[in-house]
Amino acid sequence: MAELKCILWDVDGTLADTERDGHRVAFNMAFDEAGIDRQWDVATYGELLAVTGGKERMRFDIDRGDMPDMPYETIAALHARKTIHYQSLIAEGRIPLRPGVRRLLEEAYEQGITLGISTTTTPAALDALIEHSLGKEWFDRFAVLAAGDIVPAKKPAPDIYNYALEQLGAAPENTLALEDSANGWKSAHAAGLKCVVTVNGYTSGHHFNGADLVVSELGEPNGNGVDVLQNPHGLELHHVALHHLQTIVRG
Repeated sequence: MAELKCILWDVDGTLADTERDGHRVAFNMAFDEAGIDRQWDVATYGELLAVTGGKERMRFDIDRGDMPDMPYETIAALHARKTIHYQSLIAEGRIPLRPGVRRLLEEAYEQGITLGISTTTTPAALDALIEHSLGKEWFDRFAVLAAGDIVPAKKPAPDIYNYALEQLGAAPENTLALEDSANGWKSAHAAGLKCVVTVNGYTSGHHFNGADLVVSELGEPNGNGVDVLQNPHGLELHHVALHHLQTIVRG
């Protein structure tokens, strides 16, 4: 019987609702700063989230004719400015952790579970979120911070999860992923991981057929209880606790 030894966390939309009020706003600030006549509203950014990676989203928007064409170097420079704006938004405390995230992280850490990050966000954006939303001590508590362009293929490819597993020397059967999107779920599944999905406003309509648990959020013991959208293991839960994840991995 497999035992839970490692949890790998996605970041954007999973640790915090960073997409709508963080990355989207920062992109628009960078566009305006560069004199580019393009603003991504909430609905448009929801469409663009089907494309993984910020530079890739800009390229997609260019290719479909909604942004002026520009070379990769300009796209990369814009993305760098966007990251700076995003870091400022984080530092201002405008993007808090999602309910239950800190509780579950601390519970797993205290139980000796190896914790890691597997995300397509940039290392700079990840560092800002950890420092200002979690606390600097978590730079040492996460055993691996797999982020950004460290692998060639982004989610839904399994590369970022495979990289994290390799760095940790962890076995897929002892590892669980926490995700929020269809691309994230597909990435974790392709890497052979069990996966719990916490949806948000952008991903609640995604398909997660085969996921081990799909909920509205991780929730808190003193909260109103989470909405359970898929529960193939028949778990009884008010909020998602570490023992639920252990039950999932044990099968």
